[in-house]
Amino acid sequence: MTKVLEKGLLTTKQKVLAFTLTLLTFVMGTSEFVIVGLLTEVSSDLNISLAVAGTLVSGFAIAYAIGTPVLTAYVSRFPKYPLMLSLISLFIVGNIISALSGSYELLIFSRVITAVVSGVLVALSMSIASDIMPESKRGSIIALIFAGFTISNVIGVPLGTLIGQLGNWQLTFWFTTFLGIVSLVLSIFILPRKLKVQKASAKEQLGLLTNPRMILAFFIPTFSIAGTYTIYTYITPILEEGLGISTSYVSMILLAYGAFSILSNVLAGKIASHNGVSKLRYVFIVQAVILGSLYFTMESTIAGLVSLMLMAVMIYAMNATIQLYLMNLATVYFPAAKDFASSLTPVAVNIGIALGATLGGYVVANGGYVHLSWAGGACALIASGLAYASYRMDRKQVLSSSKAYEGADY
Repeated sequence: MTKVLEKGLLTTKQKVLAFTLTLLTFVMGTSEFVIVGLLTEVSSDLNISLAVAGTLVSGFAIAYAIGTPVLTAYVSRFPKYPLMLSLISLFIVGNIISALSGSYELLIFSRVITAVVSGVLVALSMSIASDIMPESKRGSIIALIFAGFTISNVIGVPLGTLIGQLGNWQLTFWFTTFLGIVSLVLSIFILPRKLKVQKASAKEQLGLLTNPRMILAFFIPTFSIAGTYTIYTYITPILEEGLGISTSYVSMILLAYGAFSILSNVLAGKIASHNGVSKLRYVFIVQAVILGSLYFTMESTIAGLVSLMLMAVMIYAMNATIQLYLMNLATVYFPAAKDFASSLTPVAVNIGIALGATLGGYVVANGGYVHLSWAGGACALIASGLAYASYRMDRKQVLSSSKAYEGADY
């Protein structure tokens, strides 16, 4: 066992744990995103407009962004094993309520519960992986856990949508309930039972957000994701009107986009495993070039598709590095807030999605689809600047600590 750990290899238990946590994010991702493919059925069945049905998506994102850090700060003082099982059980209950919902009010209530619980489960999963996995493998394992969300978009959402269309939308939530039960059963046997708990009040943990270094790091993924979603929010009209692709092929292209985004998680693991923070500023410059290239490639169907698929490869390239970086900063400035810090990446991503969609709407209203490329590229360059500033601060801190050590009187 010692030799295995020294080499940074994963034990069988660690591999099964990684699979279990990835399955959990896959299940949560399916539950979150599957509603997008069922909005028409839900609006018709509940006698609400499509616009009102759309709040089931935006409401989930808002509840996730606001509720996750607050609840994480409160519950992270409790032992992780029973806490994880309790939260997975609540997730199952939330999906059961969704499946039984006969009104919009009950459905949005269940979505809010599911959103907040999902956010805390992601945070705790990342924290457990950081504690259990060998240091050399943490980046790739965290990237794998994040990949559960990506895979859910490629497999879980289309499957759940098909179930809802063949049967009814409630049946889809019975499907996600079943997946949740499978995750719970696996977690009972696989999750480690004795994990260290850093106890601190919610107020003390939320105080971490007043730290300038944490705020700076938080907005790095926000602007990176905003860059992508400035364009991705309007990908269907870009494909149809910009690249001249038939509507019948759009779903196939979106499936390919999802498949390419899985590669993004593989890239994220490799970046995080090789001093990722020092490379992020270059990663975002590459992202900016790819996003900006759409301005020139939109004249060609093939070249435009290449730009979009490369955009998919870059979308999550920073996730694992940022996740580890935020937890490391918390370890330095306030160790008891590590679990809280692990909740911030998904929150930053959701804010980035909202920012990108809003910016994209403004650009389309005032300039047209082709100019989305410049707006997206600008966001990626801002992320690069923030990453560079954060890296410079790290370097200065290391140098000052080194000088203090050298000048110490022994």
